[in-house]
Amino acid sequence: MKIAIGNDHAGTEYKLAIVGFLKSKGIEVTNYGTDGTDSVDYPDFVHPVAKDVEEGKVDLGIVVCGSGNGASMTINKHSGVRGALCWNKEITELARQHNDANILSLPARFIALPQALAMVETFINTEFEGGRHERRIEKIPCR
Repeated sequence: MKIAIGNDHAGTEYKLAIVGFLKSKGIEVTNYGTDGTDSVDYPDFVHPVAKDVEEGKVDLGIVVCGSGNGASMTINKHSGVRGALCWNKEITELARQHNDANILSLPARFIALPQALAMVETFINTEFEGGRHERRIEKIPCR
């Protein structure tokens, strides 16, 4: 499995922990995020994640910013991206099962680090259920 990750200054600590977690699982990670805490613009660090998902270079993506909202809005501008802003494991699981989310957006300022890691584990281990959800997914893109 290949995962791209991106973050702004608010998500650096979380990103570093997530990268370590993913690598411990044998997952290849492409890191587009900042490694510092100086203020940066989240679109610069999350567009590349969405582009990799859009082009099929990675299986999934993860983005982290303060609220998760700006990153989520940015990634969802890309064709074929279904980014989900999640705040607990249950929402994360449903985002994969029902919405076939391919990028997880995490709000670093509103969830604890252990919770974020549990959400990442749920995200990478949950499959899309298909079935009745498939026709809904097909209606998401604007045509």
